[in-house]
Amino acid sequence: MKAKNNLSGFTLEELQEKQKKTKGVIFGVVIVMLISLSYVAYVSINDENYALLILVFTLPITLLPIFIHLSQLNSEIKSRNSI
Repeated sequence: MKAKNNLSGFTLEELQEKQKKTKGVIFGVVIVMLISLSYVAYVSINDENYALLILVFTLPITLLPIFIHLSQLNSEIKSRNSI
């Protein structure tokens, strides 16, 4: 069953503003996450605590929902521009 598209209630300008904000949030979070994961990888290798390396490979999965939201925004904007 397909979920209701909650983006249809926004104007094109509002969608473009949300897209711009979402891209900014993604950029900020990715920068912080890269720095954090680099530090965790460095500490886990130096201390020979290789169990911490699990974080390095699994934590980026938490970004998946925001990328899905951005993809939905992009497709909604594209569908409105093609009309």
